[in-house]
Amino acid sequence: MALKAELHELETTGRQEMGRRIEAARELGDLKENAEYHIAKEDQAHLETKILRLRDRLRRAVVVEAEQAGDSLTFGQTAEVRDLSTDKVHTWTIVGPTEADINQGKLSAESPVAEALLGLGEGEEGEAETPSGSRRYRVEKLVA
Repeated sequence: MALKAELHELETTGRQEMGRRIEAARELGDLKENAEYHIAKEDQAHLETKILRLRDRLRRAVVVEAEQAGDSLTFGQTAEVRDLSTDKVHTWTIVGPTEADINQGKLSAESPVAEALLGLGEGEEGEAETPSGSRRYRVEKLVA
């Protein structure tokens, strides 16, 4: 699970590196006027906040099993989708909002585009309101 790996990395390597930064800054002299030290301490606070948030996300996480591949696009499934206004084909996997990363082809199930696509079969079209206006999409292929 990516969240567990990220949390482990921050709790181990991240904290160790932060400790080295703070120690190096301390060696620069008077802490009251030591900008490096204050920046390192502020970065440490941000690191600890991120660790706490990740722990909370993991504690509240609910594992959802992806539905078995069928004749229509469902949560957890991947599809090749054509944007009919640009004729560009995208490969998208429908995921939860916290996993969404359009650059990796992970489309939030709560997004207007995903909502327009969910339940469509190969060759079927849907319309979504996007920031650039209304767009039509066609499911070209469901990927197992």
